[in-house]
Amino acid sequence: MTLRATYRVQLTKEFPFAAAQKIIPYLAQLGISHLYASPITTARQGSTHGYDVIDPTRINPELGGEAGFQSLVATLRAHEMGIIIDIVPNHMGVAGGENLWWNDVLRLGSASPFAHYFDIDWNSPLALPILGEPLSDVLAQGNLALGSTGEPHLLLYGEHKLPLRPDGPQQGDIATIVEAQHYALKHWRAAGDELNWRRFFSINDLAGIRVEDPEVFEATHSLYFRLYQDGLIDGLRIDHVDGLSDPARYCRQLRSRMDQIRPGATILVEKILGPRETLSADWGVEGTTGYDFMRDVMALLHEPNGEKPLADLWTALEPDQSNAQDVIRRAKRDMLEWQFEAQLSGCVDAFSAVAQSSGHAAIMAWTKPMFRRAISCLLQAFSIYRTYGDGQSAPASDEEARSEAWEAARPYLPPGEQPVAQQILAWLAGDGPGVPGVAAEAVRRFQQLSAPIAAKGVEDTAFYRRAPLLSANEVGSAPGEFAISPAEFHRRACERASNFPAAMLASATHDHKRGEDNRARIAVLSGVPELWADYVQRWNEFAVAHHSDIHPADRYQLFQTLLGTWDGSGGSPAYNDRILAWQKKALREARLRSSWEEPCTHYEEKAAHLACGLVNDPGFRDDIERLLGLIEPAARVHSLVQTVLKFCLPGVPDIYQGCELEDLSLVDPDNRRPVDYTLRQTALASNDNAGNGKLHLIRRLLTMRRDNPSLFSSSCYDPVLVQGQRAGNILAFTRSGATKRLTCAVLIRAADPIIASGCLPSSHWWQDTYLLTPRPVAARQMFAHHPFYIRLDPLSFD
Repeated sequence: MTLRATYRVQLTKEFPFAAAQKIIPYLAQLGISHLYASPITTARQGSTHGYDVIDPTRINPELGGEAGFQSLVATLRAHEMGIIIDIVPNHMGVAGGENLWWNDVLRLGSASPFAHYFDIDWNSPLALPILGEPLSDVLAQGNLALGSTGEPHLLLYGEHKLPLRPDGPQQGDIATIVEAQHYALKHWRAAGDELNWRRFFSINDLAGIRVEDPEVFEATHSLYFRLYQDGLIDGLRIDHVDGLSDPARYCRQLRSRMDQIRPGATILVEKILGPRETLSADWGVEGTTGYDFMRDVMALLHEPNGEKPLADLWTALEPDQSNAQDVIRRAKRDMLEWQFEAQLSGCVDAFSAVAQSSGHAAIMAWTKPMFRRAISCLLQAFSIYRTYGDGQSAPASDEEARSEAWEAARPYLPPGEQPVAQQILAWLAGDGPGVPGVAAEAVRRFQQLSAPIAAKGVEDTAFYRRAPLLSANEVGSAPGEFAISPAEFHRRACERASNFPAAMLASATHDHKRGEDNRARIAVLSGVPELWADYVQRWNEFAVAHHSDIHPADRYQLFQTLLGTWDGSGGSPAYNDRILAWQKKALREARLRSSWEEPCTHYEEKAAHLACGLVNDPGFRDDIERLLGLIEPAARVHSLVQTVLKFCLPGVPDIYQGCELEDLSLVDPDNRRPVDYTLRQTALASNDNAGNGKLHLIRRLLTMRRDNPSLFSSSCYDPVLVQGQRAGNILAFTRSGATKRLTCAVLIRAADPIIASGCLPSSHWWQDTYLLTPRPVAARQMFAHHPFYIRLDPLSFD
């Protein structure tokens, strides 16, 4: 079954297998070849996403169980479609007492047969940071008691059951019973400092899994192998592959096991690539899930000349958060110190142990504080998620990242302590003295700490602290790369075509900060920064009129967010709720004027008052609709160009649920709202190309992909030269198959002329610009009616 295009669905109790089954005829009509499903394994009851897996051996009964899944697959096969499922090898959900493996570990400690499944340091009792107050207060208030029914347990807050060790006291003083357990109850605020097990990022409800252990690998993957053996799935999407101990080894092992069953499985990895980072071709996977494409296409649409005026505008509002690299370094430092102290301490201890095993007096003399300072500086300096050494060797691709990290960290290292950082980098490269096994453990700890610090520091903190243009602050975006040239875009497309022709091309995901059309709209501002600055000034005056004294930077992000999401529902209670939910999350993630740990409700209320005041102010509403009227033609161009590139470039296009129509969503949970499929089915059946231009364009492009499988499975990609005054406003390429040749050109970075005229650029504006194909084509002809030109010889449409 040829993988042509995927459609991502978020399965929940409210949208189970049966609901997904109902939309299969619509997806088939649209031209989708494979359903791409969120995790199907048993998650916590009521899970809204499925990544808090409590039992990877069973299909989730809330979704319909095994029977429901088989029925879904039967419908897919009847429509000649396949399915790729999302799997979660890095962590499991451990909250609420639902995870039987975790419960057994709590009961038996290190003697549990599941103890080695989790990444736990058993030098002390397992830390459980689940208390709302210190333990003494919990006991004094009577919020911890012996359970009265079932297996012996403690009952916390009247609902949370904690198993008791069978060889310990079962009666008597509660404090004594608690002290005797294999776990230690902690206040939730102590998690970052005292946790002795690896978690997913900073989420205490998700415990890291050791899939590097063969037994754990088999236990957590047996269901997937059986489903593939039975022909019920066609491939796997690997969640957060960089969280694993050895991602490369894991992927190769997974490929080997799948190939033993039957060659041909699709394996994709969720991985954030740096702008100069490439996925190693020896992992045995089809490629990434497409954040790199999402980053590149937005950087292609951004007008480079808009970067400085937008940065200057931001700096005038928030000088303390002006330099991108400084903001990132401070954000990583904050996350490291505030949320990952325990992991950092474990990493320091591990490298100190390597030093002590080295036999070199100078290295053995280095103190733990020296290692701490060096490790902290390096973690703040890496521009990629992680390196991939195993303590004895490292791939050649790591060398550039280590070199860049060294240059970035060096100015912040204490005098005389540079050799410590250099030696750590050498150990990451597989060089240097020390017992190999001890070195491997240190390298593992560093790399499994590097990934969450990168994610939390950049995406979840820095992107909320610095925001000259929110379309540049997306998952996978490169903070130092506002825009890229057409030549650089071509280079990356050629590289993808050569190494990963079946990689996924995404423009929206369940984790995005802003929907694809939201970003496309905001990106227009890069082409008209002066116009935007005028509106910001006016909107600040509106804010003053509403007696707002919230920080100018927070107002500025609110203005962009309102512009990116404004539609016919602007000002409705549902719209207001969406904006307020985003605003609260943005303020708390930034941790500048509020936070999750200590919410400043007074400031949040003032911010909410401003947001509601603006969206219900007739004057502001008129003004934002006036600006939208000006930029909407250019935003529509961006949306269509993004769509054309996703479906015409080498790779497999993915549609996130509902995004076949306009997607103005915000960060989760907003981007996981229910989808109105009746609306989409009606729109697909209509001939309203104007009102549903994106949807009908997608169907045309998917039809083209379906009718020309060899062309679109080909890795052939050739940039086309453009000549003339406006050559920089076109990206063009050809793709060739056995019998067909596709020529594709798109309009880029033309916001200024489009806004000035309200339509596509005129023939006069294009002047003498030509596409240098065998038969040169004038740009004024290519873009007379659409912002894209597609020619499929011998068939064509334009």
